[in-house]
Amino acid sequence: MSDPTALAAALLREHRASIDRLDAILVYTLAERFKHTQAVGRLKAGHDLPPSDPAREAIQIDRLETLAAEADLDPAFARKFLNFVISEVIRHHEKLQK
Repeated sequence: MSDPTALAAALLREHRASIDRLDAILVYTLAERFKHTQAVGRLKAGHDLPPSDPAREAIQIDRLETLAAEADLDPAFARKFLNFVISEVIRHHEKLQK
């Protein structure tokens, strides 16, 4: 393929196909994670434990920031993402407490 525009279009298709596969992996991974956090929420509710665990959350945020730096991903982005996930988990845990 010698036409630069056609080559660029082919590369774009390849990148987008990879992005689509990675998006699917992210969705299925998040679904699996939330299955486990729901089980944790039921355990907490059944044993009258608080819906959040700030000490563990801080450790997890530090851990994820380190992993992000190792993976060449912006640690601030990783922190924001995990904070969002944690807030959703806590919201689910609070619903289970009621």
